[in-house]
Amino acid sequence: MTRILVAYATTDGHTAKIAGAVAETLRAHGATVDLHQIGRTHRLPDSYDGVIVAAPVRGGTYLKPVRRWVRAHAAALNARPTAFVSACLGILQHDAAVDRTLRTIMGRFLAETGWQPVVTRHVAGALPYTRYNWFIRRVMKRIAAKAGGDTDTTRDYEYTDWQDLRAFTEQFGLLAARHATASAMERVAV
Repeated sequence: MTRILVAYATTDGHTAKIAGAVAETLRAHGATVDLHQIGRTHRLPDSYDGVIVAAPVRGGTYLKPVRRWVRAHAAALNARPTAFVSACLGILQHDAAVDRTLRTIMGRFLAETGWQPVVTRHVAGALPYTRYNWFIRRVMKRIAAKAGGDTDTTRDYEYTDWQDLRAFTEQFGLLAARHATASAMERVAV
């Protein structure tokens, strides 16, 4: 059976929801999955057939705990199939300049940590206005207005394309399963 670690960092809870959906999709396809919030426990990626890391973009970078964790485990991550899911509202803009910025942010993160995931995916996050403090609510409303997004701060908005995320996760699950089978065959051959 394929063992997969889904590690995530979150600020407002939506990336946790994304990670949970990833874990459920993998379990539905027969994988054994551990869901781990980075910074809460210190689960190591060494014993897994694959690892998916999910993190939100905040202020042009990823959260410090995820940067630290990935940097500390880059060698173990690079030794197996891994995927990075980046949650950011910027992809909703469908603007070439914003797309370049998001690629730059991810590229800088990967270079800084030494991690080389097999696959990456940008997914749209959420605007949980009702969970923001007054200042963040105003800032996010201005950003959303500029991008043509929702600005009614009395409610929350979710933009994640769950079907696309499921398809991405299923493909990664197949990749991790092939790796697990190949590793098991190598152990038997030795």
